[in-house]
Amino acid sequence: MLDQLYALSSAEDLFAFLDLPFDQAVLNRARLHVMKRMGQYLAETDLDQLDDAAVRAAARDALQKAHADFENSTPRAQKALKIYTQPRGNVVPMEGLRLSVQ
Repeated sequence: MLDQLYALSSAEDLFAFLDLPFDQAVLNRARLHVMKRMGQYLAETDLDQLDDAAVRAAARDALQKAHADFENSTPRAQKALKIYTQPRGNVVPMEGLRLSVQ
């Protein structure tokens, strides 16, 4: 089952394979984020201990939850990618500063 999932070439193929409806506008806006979030949800499950039907159910649930996360939210608000959790540019957070006495 995992080999079949890995062999799919697009998010749309994944939704079709798992028999899930999706909003094309959500995928157009947050495709990479939805896939990343699905992977995060799947990482919470030990797939090696599951049979094919259970792996399919876990993948289906993870993809459905990931898609739902971005239906009414933005990638920036969801912070699914590392780029949204790192400081931007040369900005140093105030809590990172210490008073230096010489």
